[in-house]
Amino acid sequence: MDASPNRVAVITGAARGQGRSHAVALAHQGIDVIAIDRCADIASIPYPLATEADLAETADLVRDAGGRIRTAVADVRDLGELRAAVDSGVAEFGDVDVVIANAGVVGMGLTDPLDEGVFDDIVDTNLRGVWNTIAATAPLMIRRGTGGSMVLISSMQGLVGRGGDGSAATFAYAASKHGVVGLMRSAAYAYAQYGIRVNSVHPTGVGTPMIFNEHMANLFAANPDASAMSGNLLPVPFIEPVDVTNAVLFLVNDSARYLTGTALPVDAGFATM
Repeated sequence: MDASPNRVAVITGAARGQGRSHAVALAHQGIDVIAIDRCADIASIPYPLATEADLAETADLVRDAGGRIRTAVADVRDLGELRAAVDSGVAEFGDVDVVIANAGVVGMGLTDPLDEGVFDDIVDTNLRGVWNTIAATAPLMIRRGTGGSMVLISSMQGLVGRGGDGSAATFAYAASKHGVVGLMRSAAYAYAQYGIRVNSVHPTGVGTPMIFNEHMANLFAANPDASAMSGNLLPVPFIEPVDVTNAVLFLVNDSARYLTGTALPVDAGFATM
C-alpha cells in the first residue's frame, strides 16, 4: 500500500449514512476524499434520497476531522457524469488509490412483480453504478502506480436469497447485490497485476436513512417481518454505519495487504440463521 501522505479516496453515496461514515473515518487517517452523490430523488424509489445539504454536511464533518474533501454531484448510473466528478477531485488531490463503491438503493415494500421501472433503477444504481465506479477509477489507480484498494459495498442479499417475495424490487436488489460479487471477483483478477486489491463487504441491515424513513416505518409497523434483514443471530435489529466502516478501514490499509477477491460479511450472524 502507498506510503505517501497524499492518499486519495473516491466514495460514492457519500452524502449520508455509510458513505459519510467512511469519508469521516478516512479523513481521520489523513486520506483526501472525493465525495460523490446524486443528491436527488429517484421517482421509483419510495423514500427520500440524499440532498446537496447532506453532502455539504459530510464535507463539514470531514474538514472537522482535519481532512481535505472535494464534493461533486453526479449519478453513478451515468459514466460520463461520474468520470467528470472523479476527474474534478483528481485535479485537486492527484490520482486515486482507494475506491469505495457505496451508492445503492432499495425498494422494499414495492410488491409489483412486473415493475420494470423500479427493477431498472435498482439494477442500474446498485450494479451498473458499481461497474461505472470501477471504470471511472481503475485507470487512475493504474496510472498512480502504487497499488491500492477497491471496496465494493454489497449486502447480505448479495450472498443469500432470503427475503425474496417475487416482486421486481426484491429480485432487482438481490440480483444486483449478487452481481457486485461477480464484479469484485473479476476486477480482483484483472487488477492484481497492478497491486490493486478488490474486495466486497456484505452488511446485514444498517441503521441509515435507507431504513430509518417514513416509508420503512410504515412498512415495519404493518409487517414486522417485512425486512429482508430481519433475523440476525446476534440480538440486534440493525448494525451501525461504523461497523461497516471498520471493515472498510481494514480492507483499505496494510493490515489487509494480501487480501483480495474476498466477500466479507458484517452480518450479526444473519447468514447463520
